[in-house]
Amino acid sequence: MPDSLRIAFVLDPFALRRKGGEHAPKVASELLSRGHEVRTFGDARGDVPRSSAGPLESGVAPLEGVGLMGFRPDVIVAYDALSPAAWHGARCARRLRVPLVLVEEGSVTKGRPIELLKRWFGERLWGSMVRRMVDRVIALDIVGRNQALAEGFDPARIVIMHSGVDLTAFRPGLASELPRRHQVDGRFLLHVGRIEDGRGLERIVAAFAATVGRRDDWSLVFAGVGGGRLRLRAQAEQLGIGARVHWIGVPRPEELPGLFGSATALLVASNGDDVATLKVRRAMAAGMPVLASNVPRLAGIVEDGGSGLLVSNSEPNAWVDALRSFASDPMRRERWGRRSRELAEQRFGWPEIGVRFEHLLLRAVQERHAPESAVAAARRAVVGGAEVASGG
Repeated sequence: MPDSLRIAFVLDPFALRRKGGEHAPKVASELLSRGHEVRTFGDARGDVPRSSAGPLESGVAPLEGVGLMGFRPDVIVAYDALSPAAWHGARCARRLRVPLVLVEEGSVTKGRPIELLKRWFGERLWGSMVRRMVDRVIALDIVGRNQALAEGFDPARIVIMHSGVDLTAFRPGLASELPRRHQVDGRFLLHVGRIEDGRGLERIVAAFAATVGRRDDWSLVFAGVGGGRLRLRAQAEQLGIGARVHWIGVPRPEELPGLFGSATALLVASNGDDVATLKVRRAMAAGMPVLASNVPRLAGIVEDGGSGLLVSNSEPNAWVDALRSFASDPMRRERWGRRSRELAEQRFGWPEIGVRFEHLLLRAVQERHAPESAVAAARRAVVGGAEVASGG
């Protein structure tokens, strides 16, 4: 088996958002840096790194523009287990007799009608074939694993491998002019993402008002937009903390590392697993404690009492107790921040994830070739025995 693999990444060109977020571009980049040949198919955005086609050899045109079958990969990696990408990858894996590895995000939009429709079609049209062909399912978190199990994949083939974060861009000690431009003074608690009703954000505002919201050295900052902003603003005014709650819109990408580095804590309220975790990984990389709703997706990342707190959705005063505990002990905040960075370095560094991903692909290829090698060895033994018996 070669140490350098030809790896095909297959994405769904019809998806409204790229499944796995940064996962495909970052993992492809790491595999390229480790000497593998990588090609991407179905990448509508065109931002997944890949190998060049290479020069002409023996009068044969380079592979630029040819399909997946023409690339003849050693292993196929497809995103979203019941997507058209998985179906295309499974068909080609069967014809080429190569391993198929699926990456399951555990869709954060699984309740939307288009996602439900796509999964309904995927299950009925090609689900059984994909399940037969798959060698490994890489679940990006516990929700991805549970989704793969619900879709009928063999538990023995499912591996949890978290997505990562840029540990050099997001790191402790960075500062930002963004809070100052919005008259944010002192310590501030940060929410990043859509500001929508039904996510439990009103609990954060109420808890802030009941704890440190009337102090001049604490602020609550919402970085995002959405239909729930007017309602939350009215709530803050009614509670008498309107001057301590700030709305800074959607930061530019280059502003995010400094914003995370200068915040005191990240607050993530959610009533379910329909929540993205990239902001949590970025906060932990920045050495920031995270206070998050105790739902499976967030509980799989935040270490309760270690890198922050998991807050119950069923207890009315849980956010009040969490903020009071967090604000009352500076040494605890510092300890949680150090632990956040430590966990980020252990779990979310892209180079380490690339190594684990590479080992999994090599193992899948090795296992696929092992039966073929055993058959070939048996045939050689039979032929050798016949030759001895005949005196050859």
